[in-house]
Amino acid sequence: MPDEETLSVYAAKAADYARLVASDTPGKALRAFIAALPEHSRVLDLGCGVGDGSRHMMAAGHIVDAWDASPEMAALARQRGVEAEIRTFEDLDAIAEYDGVHANFSLLHAPKSDFPAHLARIVRALKPGGLFHFGTKLGEGERRDALGRFYAFYGEAELDDLFAAAGLQILNRHRGREAGLAGTIDPFIILLART
Repeated sequence: MPDEETLSVYAAKAADYARLVASDTPGKALRAFIAALPEHSRVLDLGCGVGDGSRHMMAAGHIVDAWDASPEMAALARQRGVEAEIRTFEDLDAIAEYDGVHANFSLLHAPKSDFPAHLARIVRALKPGGLFHFGTKLGEGERRDALGRFYAFYGEAELDDLFAAAGLQILNRHRGREAGLAGTIDPFIILLART
């Protein structure tokens, strides 16, 4: 289940977050995900935030189901033309429905103990050969940031093992460092994987 303190931070900071992530064009990793999808793919944006990623995927001709656990984030996504639903990771019970799942810096708010089950749900929801875009901050352990949001941090070798155990083949890695909502500059990785 979603962490209530994390949700309360996003409730208070939704507009600030929207300004931080606003972009008229998709970033490098999202462009790679979009380019790798078959035409007119059905995609789940799992933790869609304010909907920027969903908008870019829709503009590329894909059918997007957008979910976020934060009512405030989903409301901002709807203002941007994305029919976002208020749903959690645990709500994912689809079987072979999606050509792609896009979880960009959302699953990092789930406890590490829940991560294998979330990956299993995602793999089950993907069609054979389906694509999984996953972004997370790099590090170790679990802790809250300066705003009070819960984070689970992973190392690359740890992610390699978790993805392999879930039946996911990593196709591409994009690494970087970026300032987030809390103002810290953190290392991150975005993985593109296939079932």
